[in-house]
Amino acid sequence: MDMRRIPVLITLAAGFSALALADSFSGNLLDAGCYEKQKAAASCEATATTTAFALDVSGKVYKLDGAGNAKASAALKNRADRSDPGKTQSPIVMAKVDGTDKAGTIAVENIDVQ
Repeated sequence: MDMRRIPVLITLAAGFSALALADSFSGNLLDAGCYEKQKAAASCEATATTTAFALDVSGKVYKLDGAGNAKASAALKNRADRSDPGKTQSPIVMAKVDGTDKAGTIAVENIDVQ
């Protein structure tokens, strides 16, 4: 085997193993700043002006990392853009997040907002 290929193979193996550790989280998207102050998920729904997000998964609240905050913000704007102007959107924003839990913060790979 060519010695130059070994580092490439090691890098690829590490990349695939990191992807294998990703989990899927589904829950209510929250305003992380509000939640930190009030510790009440019911009164801290995410809005179009939210910049820091958290996800309430069956009572356990995870923060999103910086990349996840940007992805959640874009997904919320996309949700608003595709909504029917005649219908009122529910203030509850459900989301499915693919990523890795790192001490209560999800390193987000993908987010889908309903």
